[in-house]
Amino acid sequence: MPKVSVLIITYNQQNFIRQAIDSALAQQTTFPIEILVGDDFSKDGTREIIQEYERQHPGLVRGILHPRNMGKNGGINFLETLKQAKGEYYALMDGDDYFTDPLKIQKQADLLDAHPDYSMVFHNALITYEDGSPSHVLNGPDTKPFYTIEDLIGEDEIWFMATSSTMYRNSIKEYPAWFSESVSGDIPRLILKAKMGKIGYIPDLMSVYRKNSNGTSYSDKYDDAVFLQNRIDMYSNINRELDYRYDGLLKKNIARYYRMMLRSKQFRDSYFAKVRLAFRYYNLAKPNWVDLKSVIYDYLTPPVLQRAYGTVAIGLHRILNN
Repeated sequence: MPKVSVLIITYNQQNFIRQAIDSALAQQTTFPIEILVGDDFSKDGTREIIQEYERQHPGLVRGILHPRNMGKNGGINFLETLKQAKGEYYALMDGDDYFTDPLKIQKQADLLDAHPDYSMVFHNALITYEDGSPSHVLNGPDTKPFYTIEDLIGEDEIWFMATSSTMYRNSIKEYPAWFSESVSGDIPRLILKAKMGKIGYIPDLMSVYRKNSNGTSYSDKYDDAVFLQNRIDMYSNINRELDYRYDGLLKKNIARYYRMMLRSKQFRDSYFAKVRLAFRYYNLAKPNWVDLKSVIYDYLTPPVLQRAYGTVAIGLHRILNN
């Protein structure tokens, strides 16, 4: 029986999947592991590469090959692959990421063994970019040795754990229905795990988180009302999941997405729809006068009035300063 299941979640990543699987095969542990590669009906040759590794490493590498694309930005792929995991713990990465330390799995499992009150553990990671932007380390020297759910809740979206850096206790046997509706798997998964215990941290740099056009983070579209509504629904569900203990903070976070929706491609030219969105933003955020005035001017004031306002403002400025 494997102690750790390595879950690699992939879709159309033929240029990266070999490096991901090879980095899992390179792990050196004192216990057995299994490598499950969940493929979301790739059409670019990724599936054939997975099958090649299955033949080369029978019993160690197993493809979870879905008969159709499961949707939700890989979220259903993750859930279906996790159902097959036999390990006490599972390490997670996307098919375009990879491990860089052959002792990563051992170190993380040892930490979870030593801290039964930890629900998961993450480590430092290197972020690389397809567009040539400089690579950088994700976590700084001020990163704490462990985190609690309070560290994950704020008025803004909080993210400081690369998917490829995480290992979890395999303790959630049935995820809530709302989880599968979110196009972001990391945020709700971290919240659900943090409900169950602390999140440990290892400062060692042990994986790469790759930002590229085939990665899940590139599907985040902040000018798309459908994506923004999904974020609103996700944080509303998290608020309910946490029994509204952080209602004030989460309402301000949700309000941010209503404000973003004002400039979404679906609503930017629809005045009355923007009025409704502005009211939702106001009711949730309770903004100060400066922020509210900015929303009214930027999104609800017709361009002709904006020009008139500018002319009047310049005139008043000249009068007051003469």
